[in-house]
Amino acid sequence: MSHIAYVNGRYLPQRSATVHIEDRGYQFADGVYEVFLVWNGVPVDYAPHIVRLNRSLSELRMRMPMSPAALTVVMKEVIRRNHMKTGIVYIQVNRGVASRAHPFPNGDIKPSIVVTAKHFAGSSDAMAEQGAKVVTAPDIRWERRDIKSVGLLANVLARQGATEAKAYEAILVTADGTVTEASASNAWIITADKTIVTHPTTNAILGGVTRATVKDLAKQAGYTVQERPFTLEEAKNAKEVFLTGTTTFVMPVAQIDDKPVGNGTGGLIALDLRRRYRRYIDTLDAATAWNV
Repeated sequence: MSHIAYVNGRYLPQRSATVHIEDRGYQFADGVYEVFLVWNGVPVDYAPHIVRLNRSLSELRMRMPMSPAALTVVMKEVIRRNHMKTGIVYIQVNRGVASRAHPFPNGDIKPSIVVTAKHFAGSSDAMAEQGAKVVTAPDIRWERRDIKSVGLLANVLARQGATEAKAYEAILVTADGTVTEASASNAWIITADKTIVTHPTTNAILGGVTRATVKDLAKQAGYTVQERPFTLEEAKNAKEVFLTGTTTFVMPVAQIDDKPVGNGTGGLIALDLRRRYRRYIDTLDAATAWNV
């Protein structure tokens, strides 16, 4: 069965879904995107994802192609047509179609929108228990990482390096040795006194939706959470390290480059947070989950 995509007002088999060759998302990466999890038929943290989508669009002086209510109808219909109970939904909004030129097009061009869905069973519990291997890569991205732009080439190069090293992820490090985040997830450390540390929400990182949820769950559990920059040296010598993301959930890190983290397996606090996150998504209220 072919997957069904929504493209600019039409539901189409993905093999037939196309965008115009002068769409600015294709030519300039002049677009933004979001990915949210659907778990047992229920969207996870849908409202914060739509809030972040709106913020990204606003920062690039783009408008939403439809109202939040209409967008939600499209999301539900894409999920229904793909018979998806558990998976991810991808939304991309580009500035639209115009003759190729660097400045914004004159006039009120209509933004383009694509929505797709993919079945996804969840990140690996076995890997979480074992702890994932990550490698480091220089953070060579542009300075507006808070915008969820489709311009992801630096992230792609970092993740390819991780793949070639048979690692789960690539942690990104600035020239002064600060860890910002990972190629497709947020990075955390746990210090010797069990303080959970993550980089503050600035334009140096993408403010992860799962990151915000895990931060709240950690505080509710009585953990001390601190938002501050931390270095690669701190991470390599931390009690625990873990990652968070829409498809990552909470993933303990057992090794950075060639150095084991902690005891070289999934850390106890990170695994506790993973269990808490799983309970959170398992018990979401279907009646209110689509509210924006």
